[in-house]
Amino acid sequence: MGIKVGIGLAALGAVLFGVYLRFIRPWQLRWGATDEEVARAMPGDGVVKQPTFNATRAVTIQARPEEIWPWLVQIGITRAGWYSYDWLDNLGHHSAERIIPEWQHVAVGDLIPISPDGKAGMRVKAFEPNQWMLRWDNKGDVTWYWGLYPQDDSQTRLITRVRSSYRWTKPSILFSLLVAFTDIVMMRKCMLGIKQRAERARRQASKAVGVM
Repeated sequence: MGIKVGIGLAALGAVLFGVYLRFIRPWQLRWGATDEEVARAMPGDGVVKQPTFNATRAVTIQARPEEIWPWLVQIGITRAGWYSYDWLDNLGHHSAERIIPEWQHVAVGDLIPISPDGKAGMRVKAFEPNQWMLRWDNKGDVTWYWGLYPQDDSQTRLITRVRSSYRWTKPSILFSLLVAFTDIVMMRKCMLGIKQRAERARRQASKAVGVM
């Protein structure tokens, strides 16, 4: 009986994994992105030569690039947060709902913290204000790109691309695999959080101008 149960569970696991690879994985790796956006060359693509993990996600925001950029600049734990699930990735602190002036300076080499003590994270490798920012692990195993692509005077595509090359013999592979299967949860929420905040700020600014 035990053997039959084991075989049944193994078969079920294989089926579920097959469903994941066939339907969920493709959606997860390109959530919101068009075929053209997935194929588009972006800054930093050449840093990780042969990525094991390569994901491009996108969302449309009813705001101009310069209205979205400040939200990207201040991202990070111990900073403005990740606009995602704060109980999971921001020590339970609510992510900022406003632009924070002290976090608006950005320079190559700056740390974008992801650890509770604010000492570990990714570095800014390159950027063009109001256009794009490339972060990396300072080694060449991981890059994280954010791009702003205006569609018209009031609409922008926010695109993010994560490229990673796994080190299969290193203990860090466990974290890499965890990220590979679950990062879409945080990333989707983060991008929608940016969209919500940027659009709300734009509406508030429009109302203020209207009152004046």
